[in-house]
Amino acid sequence: MSKAGSRILQGAREALAYAKGEAETAEYGVHIPAEVDVRAIRQKLGLSQKAFAARYGFSAGRVRDWEQGRSNIDAPSRILLTVIEKEPEAVERALSAA
Repeated sequence: MSKAGSRILQGAREALAYAKGEAETAEYGVHIPAEVDVRAIRQKLGLSQKAFAARYGFSAGRVRDWEQGRSNIDAPSRILLTVIEKEPEAVERALSAA
């Protein structure tokens, strides 16, 4: 295989690993937590599943499934949940209707 072909193949492997959440995040400058405790975040905010879902744009069923371990949390949702945990007001401001 040519040098260029090897580089393209390596890049594709890295992109796939990143998409699956398997890549070393240090290369990309962000840390995506492997697990997020949705119930703890929601309870810290004093919200029901339905209210939490409505406030942050999730379906109530999805929140319930995450909390009961019936559904894995994808990387973008883990990122949003982490921001909600650390800066809920910022997320609310960003999502509020103008």
